[in-house]
Amino acid sequence: MNNENKTAMPQLPPDAILSQMLFGGLMQQSISIAAKIGIADLLVEKPQTAEELAAETETHALSLYRVLRLLASVGIFSETADQKFELTPIAELLRQDAPNSMRDVAIMQGEEWNWRNYGELRHSVKTGETAQEKAHGIPLFEFLSGNPEDEALFSRAMVNLSSSVIPPIVEAYDFSDAGKLVDIAGGHGFLLAAILKANPHLQGVLFDQSTVVDGAGESLKKQDINHRVELVPGDFFESVPAGADIYIMKHIIHDWNDDESVKILQNIHSAMNEKGKVLIVEMVVPEGNAPSPSKVMDVQMLIATGGKERTEVEYRELLESSGFRLTRIVPTKSPFSIVEAVKS
Repeated sequence: MNNENKTAMPQLPPDAILSQMLFGGLMQQSISIAAKIGIADLLVEKPQTAEELAAETETHALSLYRVLRLLASVGIFSETADQKFELTPIAELLRQDAPNSMRDVAIMQGEEWNWRNYGELRHSVKTGETAQEKAHGIPLFEFLSGNPEDEALFSRAMVNLSSSVIPPIVEAYDFSDAGKLVDIAGGHGFLLAAILKANPHLQGVLFDQSTVVDGAGESLKKQDINHRVELVPGDFFESVPAGADIYIMKHIIHDWNDDESVKILQNIHSAMNEKGKVLIVEMVVPEGNAPSPSKVMDVQMLIATGGKERTEVEYRELLESSGFRLTRIVPTKSPFSIVEAVKS
């Protein structure tokens, strides 16, 4: 008999698997609460009991214990024989200063404004409209701009999501033939900075809304590449900077429906060099029933922005509608791929 079969974990029965899924909301909230009150940061120095942690976080000790026990049962924290909790590799990701920290993502997922969107998924399924607008009356980015604390948390969460994705992107793609690169909606320039550091010959343009670009200069200066970056404010639905060899967008196109995405891509098409390329950095939805984070994120886009994650076929059709030809999809050592296209 194969040794793998001898040591394989027993398969849970269907009702047990479904039960775990149905109570997933409790798990999400438990993780979010532990992140928000800083449990992982408190355990860096030493394991602690729920009573000790409750005293430091001003929470109810027994209730906190029950939540931490649940999290420990799935590998987020570990409970010792003397009922002390300690960090695990998964719990390390909830530390504020950890490499590849996901603390702000975890906090955001449990925030009331975000949680309300999940409660309106049925509305999206029935109508095709966003749950965000049903729950809050306005689109997501408009909501965030009017709620500065939520917008700041959202921005930090996006940085969390980028931290583990950027190195694989830079490693996977060859930028040696390009002289000038425009990062569309590039935020504070973390992706652009990483690409420029790895490609000393490149000049970069950071393009985003004025309120975003205004805050990017200090970050680029700290990374000592500000002298190679032009900061350009603007709206990609109106126009984008002209004359570059590569236009890159990370985690942008999935925010928008097909018509809106075509408008963005057509503006890039008008601005780019004749032999230029557009790079769309997104998760590509695999065909069939294979599990994929892209399928989770796709429903997140359904309820939040009205955007979508796309299959290879859908990207090909989207690009053709915008005057491009899909040339290849470059996988990375992350869930994200680089969808490359040229003018058709």
